[in-house]
Amino acid sequence: MRERTFTEQARRTQLIDVTVELVAEHGYPATSLARIAEAAGITKAAVLYHFPSKNALVEAAYTHVLTALVTTVGTAVDAAAPAGGPAAYVRAMVGHLRVNPRHTRMIIEAMVNVTPEFASAERWSAVANLLTAARAARGLEGVVDVRTAALVIGGGVDAIVSESLTDPDYDTAAAADVLVAAIERAWLTD
Repeated sequence: MRERTFTEQARRTQLIDVTVELVAEHGYPATSLARIAEAAGITKAAVLYHFPSKNALVEAAYTHVLTALVTTVGTAVDAAAPAGGPAAYVRAMVGHLRVNPRHTRMIIEAMVNVTPEFASAERWSAVANLLTAARAARGLEGVVDVRTAALVIGGGVDAIVSESLTDPDYDTAAAADVLVAAIERAWLTD
């Protein structure tokens, strides 16, 4: 496979950005290649030059927003001490998705319409590892079902983000603080 030129890479980036905007605004079914091409100011054939199908383009857009989310959350967790990893995770997830609501909608649309084989274990195991590390850093020895705890935490994050999509005035930072306090009481103390 030949290396893409600067112009080709810039066009692909533009198409990904346009796709995120359109899918977030109109949903996957209403976002056609023709609509993407029109919004990008190019022909449908030009879109197909860069991506072989609508699904391939939506998958690229999904990967783009997911990478941004994982990078933000990873940076926050890495900057926190192990004892603070779960709190950093919650605050970074909620914060990123609050600041980037179109990313939230893109992720949902792609998961429902293009990549339905999402592996739940990938998400909960990362949170479970954070809980295990936080408990160890605090010297806590009791047995905790970290899988269930991680699922509850993920559900809490999802609920906060979902509520913010329906009510833009919802205070997600305060909600994240409440979730962090619940995590502290339920799983990070003996």
